[in-house]
Amino acid sequence: MSDTVTIQHALRTAAEQLRAVSTTARLDAELLLAHTLGWSRAKVVAERDYALTPEQQAIFAALVARRAAHEPVAYLTGHREFFGIDLLVDRRVLIPRPETEVLVEMVLAEARRYGNAPLTIADVGVGSGAIAIALAMHLPHAILYGVDLSASALEVAAANIARYHLQDRLTLLEGDLLEPLPGPVDLIVSNPPYTILNEIEEGVYRYEPHLALDGGPDGLDCYRRLIAATPAYLKPQGAILLEIGAWQSEAVVHLLHQAMPQAEIGIQRDLAGRERVVWARNRDVIR
Repeated sequence: MSDTVTIQHALRTAAEQLRAVSTTARLDAELLLAHTLGWSRAKVVAERDYALTPEQQAIFAALVARRAAHEPVAYLTGHREFFGIDLLVDRRVLIPRPETEVLVEMVLAEARRYGNAPLTIADVGVGSGAIAIALAMHLPHAILYGVDLSASALEVAAANIARYHLQDRLTLLEGDLLEPLPGPVDLIVSNPPYTILNEIEEGVYRYEPHLALDGGPDGLDCYRRLIAATPAYLKPQGAILLEIGAWQSEAVVHLLHQAMPQAEIGIQRDLAGRERVVWARNRDVIR
């Protein structure tokens, strides 16, 4: 590469290189170049005539090559924004998805039913801490538990919790589903593994942790176990809210009816119109 390669030229070349593997090729290129330069994406877009140094060109080219091999941008930059929060991410955790923000919004709406009363929430499969941290930041009166089977995922979550100084209200617990909880909670929230591994895209399969993805032959393994255990860990007026794959609502609703026959059950769609969250609330909920 020449010393006179500008941002405009570098972005155009990178986007062309990434078009075959990404539907957001230009955005990917901008994010990778911002990471290379230590700039904001807005500054990268504004400074289109800035000439990259040979070292910057080499670093950017290496990142683009890795992205062209399907490695996710979030792992290349080490960051992902979720619900307005900047999170550290790496290959130890699943990358937070925008559609999961619907789950956070639903939990916040459910929490409002409690007013200023004490509230305990368990995030099962906490991963990077995305859901739990978003809830903690919007519910200052809540006590939260983040549970994960993966010790390495909990390391990432701990780093993110420390960044936002939430250690006093958000406790991490290592173990299987609800078993590590010290007692029943008001709200259970989870984005369980629901993927059928042989059906996912190459970049996700190759780079993201299978423990956080693999839902078994029908994508429902974790739901069966989590929902069956819920009545013993949910307070009488509590609720459980679960992210689902768009094809799973009927099966998950059936599981909830079996485990919580008296519960009120509903489904929430995401912004794309896909069924995204299933919730079940004990009928004697606080009004």
